[in-house]
Amino acid sequence: MLKIRDLHSWPSTESEAVAIQQRLRPLVRVETPTATPRTAAGLDVAYRDGDALVAVVTVLDIATLAVLDSVVLRSTTTFPYVPGLFAFREAPALLRALERLTVLPDVLLCDGQGLAHPRRFGLACHLGVLTELPSIGVGKTPMGPFDAPEDVRGAWTPLALDNDVVGRALRTQAGVKPVFVSVGHRYDLDAACALVLRLAPRYRLPETTRTADHLGRIN
Repeated sequence: MLKIRDLHSWPSTESEAVAIQQRLRPLVRVETPTATPRTAAGLDVAYRDGDALVAVVTVLDIATLAVLDSVVLRSTTTFPYVPGLFAFREAPALLRALERLTVLPDVLLCDGQGLAHPRRFGLACHLGVLTELPSIGVGKTPMGPFDAPEDVRGAWTPLALDNDVVGRALRTQAGVKPVFVSVGHRYDLDAACALVLRLAPRYRLPETTRTADHLGRIN
């Protein structure tokens, strides 16, 4: 059963949220995974009218890409839309969805950023630190400028913020835009990109993201 670490209360102001990110950032660990993951979770949030949202988690068998478990949770966010603080809108509902899983995933793949974040603490870092599960951020858009990788599957270029390499623009398929991969927690960038490629055999986005996004659209 998943246990959520009680490291902070959920803030109501931007300054409180920034302080939480700065306090938790040193807890992020970048490390080579010691075991080959067998299951991976995709996490996505779909927004409805007003502050209503649908948080979705799907768990896939990495070898077959079969969906082993899924949770769809309807909720309402109480935190405003502030760039760099999306975790405070989305993480509370995603954490409740994770707690309802019957299959505990070996790694989380978040539709968002990890270290590729102004304070190096995006959604993937936040969820990883609170759950102590390995986590990876797979964003659809970059946090800053980047050079386009070669148009072949597996090509990549570095993502940099303030002269720090924080992730990679990774081409998962030829002829489509890259995705933007960054470490969340308990992973390294080489292993993260290798896993994203393994989970994206046919399309731009990994199957973890695709299955979660699909459930969010139909529920």
